[in-house]
This record gives sequence, structure tokens and C-alpha cells, in this order.
Amino acid sequence: MSFLSLLLLALLQGLTEFLPVSSSAHLKLFHLASGTQSGALVLDVAVHIGTMAAVCLYFWRDMLLILQGIGDVLRGRFKSEGAQLFLLLLLATIPAIAVGLALKLTGLVERLDQLWLMGSTMIVFGIILWWADRKGPQTRRDWGLRDAVIMGLWQAVALIPGVSRSGATITAARFLGFERVAGARLAMLMSIPTILASGSLLAVDVVKAGDWSLAGDAALAAVMAFGAALVALRVMMRLLARVSFTPYVIYRIGLGIVLLVVAAS
Repeated sequence: MSFLSLLLLALLQGLTEFLPVSSSAHLKLFHLASGTQSGALVLDVAVHIGTMAAVCLYFWRDMLLILQGIGDVLRGRFKSEGAQLFLLLLLATIPAIAVGLALKLTGLVERLDQLWLMGSTMIVFGIILWWADRKGPQTRRDWGLRDAVIMGLWQAVALIPGVSRSGATITAARFLGFERVAGARLAMLMSIPTILASGSLLAVDVVKAGDWSLAGDAALAAVMAFGAALVALRVMMRLLARVSFTPYVIYRIGLGIVLLVVAAS
């Protein structure tokens, strides 16, 4: 893959992974326009690692708290702040892992990879995000067991191409009454175990394929995706203090229409 294609791939993945605009839809259009192979598993793993590293760095205080929580859980201390955060994140990840494995084992992952479906879900779930952001109160910051279950189920729905993992979890958070910044923070923290799980599945496929010819490109892609994701996180989290999700919704609807037009042609 040329450097320009590699750069565009990393930038698209990094910039859209955490914005509620569906990274999968952007990558699908990129591969169609450039003619590159979307099945470059080594590169897929690399950009996932890069984006995960970005969210870990941005929320480094929460990461330290989670690490402390893991230690507390291992020592049988389940009521500390860190232990509660770790356990709730773990609970919220279970639905996505279960559904993801089911889709992969049944072969439905490939069947769902359709432009018309991506375009439709971009529009429909964009409108749902707008409704949740408009009607949901902004009164909450801390989550509990019920919140983790509900947001986890929404995250599982996001395995449908075009829904957007961050978009689905942020939508759930707004329906539950979380402040925009607080809801986005929870959605981003939920992405860490989810990306780790999906990246692990991709890594298994890479090992089975035994193709490491793109190792150098993968390392470069990971670094560029990390930088792009960090920028996207900083911009979004700062804007949410004074701007709603409406701009993202408008963008989603526009891109969804483009996808439907391309699919029809």
C-alpha cells in the first residue's frame, strides 16, 4: 500500500473511531474509492491498537483508576471506586463480545457488510442520536449496574455496520440522562475493552493467515491512527461542553445518503 493510501486509512480510522459517525462506513467508502483491499488484517489490527492507545492516553487518570480497580478485585475488594468502574466496564462489554462472536461464527459478519445497510443505519441511528440528545436530560455523571447493561446492549447493536459504536453508546447515555461530556467519557472508556476484544479476534486471523509482509506499514499506520484519534478525542470532548451532537447527526445523514446513492449505482 502506498504511503498516501496508508495515511488516509490511518487518518480515517483515527478520526472517526470515537466520533459518532461510524468508522466502518468511512473505511468502506475509502476502499471502494481507492481500490485497496479491505481485508488487510495486519493493518486492521494496527489501526485498532493505535486508536486504543489514544483513548488510554487521553483518559489516563481513568486508566490508573481501572488498573487500581483490577488489583482491588483480585484482592476481593469490590466496593472501591476503581473496582466498581472496572466491573461495570466488564459487564458493559459482555453483550458486544457475545454478539460479535455469534456473528463471526455464523458468517453473518460478511453478509451484513452491505452499502445499503450502512447508509440506512447511518441515517436512522443519526436521527435517534439527535432525538436522544434533544430530549434526554443532562443531570447525571455517575453510572450503575442498570446503565452498564443498557449501554452494553446498545454497543452490541453497533456491530451492525453504519450504526457506530461510539454513536450507539452516546445515544444510550443521553437517553439515560447523562451530561454530554460524562456520557461521551463513558462511551470512550467502554471502547477500550471492546477494541481490545475485536483486535484480538483480528489478531487470531492474522496469525492463521501468517502474512506479516505489511508489518512495517502496520507500525506506521498504528502511529498515525494514534495521533489522529488523539486529536479527534480532544476536539470532540472540548466541543461537547458547549455544542450538541446535531452537527454529527447532519454529517451522518449526508454520508448515509451518499452511501445509498453509491449502493444504488
